[in-house]
Amino acid sequence: MLNVGVIGYGYWGPNIVRNFSSLDGARVVAVCDRNQNSLRQAARAFPAVRPTDDCNEIVAAPDIDAVAVITPVSTHYELAKKALQNGKHVFVEKPFTASVAQAEELIEIAERKALKIMVDHTFLFTGAVKKMKQLIDDDMLGELYYYDSTRVNLGIFQHDVNVIWDLAPHDFSVMDYLVPQRPSAVAACGKAHFNGLEDMAYITVHLGGNMIAHFNVNWLSPVKIRSTLIGGEKKMLIWNDVDADEKLKVYDKGVEIVNNEGIYDLLVSYRWGDVWVPRVDQVEALRLEADCFLDCIVNDKTPVNDGHAGLRVVKLLDACNVSLRNGGRLVTI
Repeated sequence: MLNVGVIGYGYWGPNIVRNFSSLDGARVVAVCDRNQNSLRQAARAFPAVRPTDDCNEIVAAPDIDAVAVITPVSTHYELAKKALQNGKHVFVEKPFTASVAQAEELIEIAERKALKIMVDHTFLFTGAVKKMKQLIDDDMLGELYYYDSTRVNLGIFQHDVNVIWDLAPHDFSVMDYLVPQRPSAVAACGKAHFNGLEDMAYITVHLGGNMIAHFNVNWLSPVKIRSTLIGGEKKMLIWNDVDADEKLKVYDKGVEIVNNEGIYDLLVSYRWGDVWVPRVDQVEALRLEADCFLDCIVNDKTPVNDGHAGLRVVKLLDACNVSLRNGGRLVTI
């Protein structure tokens, strides 16, 4: 039985406690939060869990095997480091850390102590993303040309990070999981309208080969849009996460080039085929992620969203900040 302690019972914490508590091989034994009202809510929802407002009672507790850090990103490094130093496996809310150096140090500690790190990139466990991974791995799309993502809504405004650090980790982690090519350079531009932190931004990521990616993240949109378009040589697909019934569509459309003698004889033809709506699993992604964390600890496996995956996302986020501060200049990864 894996005993889990959870630090942070705000917006996402209750979902973490509920899902780890639902696993046969795990139980949540303690929850920590500085907000007494949050602790009372935890005690009412999970009477068997002991509440505390002291995080040291979680990271140093002898009866806890793994710690879930569900707190603001500025606290991730300190809390995760204490947990690892006390021999605990660590599950960390996205983004992994506030800097590249912090992520690298946590990875080094975990590897030295043979402990697991999992970064909460929940979307990797959704049915739609798993299906896209299968299609790409099976070469259904052929050579990938571009990756275009839009994640916009009205709020929720954060007070410690800008919109890139809040929303882009979702899409960066999905791209990192799906696309074989690795980023080589990043350019980002954005504007802050209220509290000095960018609330809208546009990001361009250059990847290996002839592939490019673009991300639109925004807290000032009148509508909620969660869409990703991936264009390939053979087929193209759209992931619409707000569509309850048809989250994924695969289009048999594309461009075919015929070159006879010289460049002036270049002929472009368009392929118009069918649209396929593959079936995707509707199991709660967070429960699958929690179960994967348990399995990796018990059977000594490496999760797809381990510390190194989290580090790659942080490198992109850090490069975005550098680009923002330099007028959108291209920053090498």
